[in-house]
Amino acid sequence: MPTVSVGRDRLFAALGRTYTQEEFEALCFEFGIELDDVTTEKAIIRKEKHLEDDGEVDDDDEVIYKIEVAANRYDLLCLEGLARALRVFTGTEASPVFQVSSIPRGSILQMHVKPETSKIRPYVVCAVLRGVTFDEARYNSFIDLQDKLHQNICRKRTLVAIGTHDLDTLQGPFSYEALPPHEINFVPLKQEKSFRADKLMEFYKSDMKLKKFLHIIENSPVYPVIYDSNRTVLSLPPIINGAHSAITLATRNVFIECTATDLTKANIVLNTMVTMFSEYCETKFEVEPVEVVHHDGRKTVYPDLSCYKMDVSLSDILGPIGISQDVKQVVCLLNKMQLQAESHSLKGEPRISVSVPPTRSDILHARDLSEDVAIAYGFNNVPKSKPKCMTIGGRQPLNRFSDKIRAEVARAGYMEVLTFILSSHEENFDMLNRTDDKSKAVIIANPRTSEFEVVRTSLMSCLLKTLKHNIDHPRPIKIFEVGDVVMLDSSRDVGASNNRRLAALYCNRVSGFEEIMGLVDSIVKVVRAPHVNFGENYYVPTDEPEFFPKRQCKIVTSDGKQVGYLGIVHAEVLRKFGIPDPCTFVEMDLEALL
Repeated sequence: MPTVSVGRDRLFAALGRTYTQEEFEALCFEFGIELDDVTTEKAIIRKEKHLEDDGEVDDDDEVIYKIEVAANRYDLLCLEGLARALRVFTGTEASPVFQVSSIPRGSILQMHVKPETSKIRPYVVCAVLRGVTFDEARYNSFIDLQDKLHQNICRKRTLVAIGTHDLDTLQGPFSYEALPPHEINFVPLKQEKSFRADKLMEFYKSDMKLKKFLHIIENSPVYPVIYDSNRTVLSLPPIINGAHSAITLATRNVFIECTATDLTKANIVLNTMVTMFSEYCETKFEVEPVEVVHHDGRKTVYPDLSCYKMDVSLSDILGPIGISQDVKQVVCLLNKMQLQAESHSLKGEPRISVSVPPTRSDILHARDLSEDVAIAYGFNNVPKSKPKCMTIGGRQPLNRFSDKIRAEVARAGYMEVLTFILSSHEENFDMLNRTDDKSKAVIIANPRTSEFEVVRTSLMSCLLKTLKHNIDHPRPIKIFEVGDVVMLDSSRDVGASNNRRLAALYCNRVSGFEEIMGLVDSIVKVVRAPHVNFGENYYVPTDEPEFFPKRQCKIVTSDGKQVGYLGIVHAEVLRKFGIPDPCTFVEMDLEALL
């Protein structure tokens, strides 16, 4: 959950009254947020520098409130949005109405998007805040909101990167391009000399803050860059802005651009920035639009500050909460949460029409409205009631069956092991003499280590690795595992499906093929049921590369369905895993036996 640090005195000034700490904690609880910590500015600095707290508190040291807010409430990530939401909640202020200023079509600023940007970061949205009045606290809050958004919805700038510029130092129209790094030269923010883009990447590898963003574009053949009409670089997103257009306390007109790989999140980020700080504009809550001209000729005007409508029945809102309120009361509760609501009826059923403002991107469904009504009503005021039906939780049949199989195998003298469901691609395929046909294994897109590249498709490599690390144990070594493997499955909504398997491995001076066959016979005898008929002979020869030829077979039911396989592990496989003694392995599909 994000934590917002705000000065207590400035927050109380914005709220129009002072609170004791207990009163403010109660207000936060009522609104669904939490006062997480109370500290001072000097204490925060000492903590950042890893200095000991001397325990002294100066009378002039600013008290800082650290407030924990919901992760999807981007409008609460700065003092401006937090104070506004609390003022509306307490009834001291009506919800603001945001609007885009009316500008003649020929006078509107334009951002031209070049086709090459589709290779790296295809989207850009823009807006202008005119007549902004900054002081030090407002300026710091403006910068801090960008950092909070970058860490939250922007996913550390991978999805969206925000650039803010002093518009008076620039000349429109602007262009968003993607160029080879050696063609981009500019003076980056807080620097005095010009850098070529590829050299700048090397320079920032020692920067503690910026080095974690370099991977987003450094391996790309082209870098995104924004120019004004004089070919002045505004920014190299998502890394750094240019020094030429840096905003200061004297800045009056702010140009905001958001480059992105996700257009929806870019719009949310832009709307959050302009709605939070348009209250400092010359015309309050008014934002100047920018026209984005796409490379295919399409033109789109940003930002979109229109409210979208939701029409919901009263029962859909109140039903999940379990309270009884009339329509007028629910409308008042929604208004407290910055949601403009009106009541009407349809075929005699009371309904509520809700206008969701651009600050509330978290409102997606009627359940979100129910949550806000519950907050405004007060969770402690919701009457307690017993459930209409009582149910007793139980274990899944597959888990019960798995435990019975574990007990049966353990009674046969095998020791259970538990291994990771992720493995390396080499262990899952090459070391088992298998080839990857790209139709079975789920591949991890961004593995943190080479040991966790794929989701296992068999338990065999896991047991062989376990044996390798315990090779000094006295013979025979008899181990087993009951666990899931994962296969690609286009019939599932997630594209893959889990499958519960039993695997057992026997290692001794001799292969012990008959030991494993005895274990299989025991399991077959235990699980015989009307739906699983093995017949007299359930071993059928097979030819798998991980086993010796003619020393392996598959386990089938009387109707020919395969439920497992076993065999003496091939010497080449044992050599790759570093195992000197012969082994026999069996793997069975427990779901087919259930």
